[in-house]
Amino acid sequence: MTDAKAYSNRKLIGLLLLGCVGMFGFGFALVPLYDVLCEKLGINGKTQSTAAEYKAVTIDTSRTVTVEFMAQTQKDMPWVFAPEMKRIQVHPGEVIRTQFHAKNLSAQQIVGQAIPSVSPGQGAAYFHKTECFCFNQQKLDANANAQLPLIFYVDTELPEQISTLTLSYTLYNITDKGYVDDVEQGAAK
Repeated sequence: MTDAKAYSNRKLIGLLLLGCVGMFGFGFALVPLYDVLCEKLGINGKTQSTAAEYKAVTIDTSRTVTVEFMAQTQKDMPWVFAPEMKRIQVHPGEVIRTQFHAKNLSAQQIVGQAIPSVSPGQGAAYFHKTECFCFNQQKLDANANAQLPLIFYVDTELPEQISTLTLSYTLYNITDKGYVDDVEQGAAK
């Protein structure tokens, strides 16, 4: 092999390695870049992950907002999961209590975690949950049922052009993801 060919091969290997490192870095940066882009465009649909504190406001009875509820499960989740009601009319500022129903269809205890999303994404900042089953992992014994509470209000500052909000939950099976319940944690300390 000539020196020119060996140099050419080393240069090619160096460029390929540099390309691999660049692709890895770009892939690593995609999640924060996606979050920033969605935040700026108002299309993220993310809701808060902790309880909002309700501040007493005058309920805007001159305006009605439709809130739709959707529920789905991940394909390996052996639960039936559905909202108590599919749609409700609310006035901004009004505190609403509803619930979702869950039934474990398996012969073993399953731990689930619900991930919420609101659409349109611009409406997520105006949808406030004061209590939500999505804040905690839900443990359900074999063939057991549960009523999962949701208390929320729509902010009176919701833009006028938004007349419908859709709250969607996807329920994930996290049983094998290292869940340890509070009793076991207390005993382990």
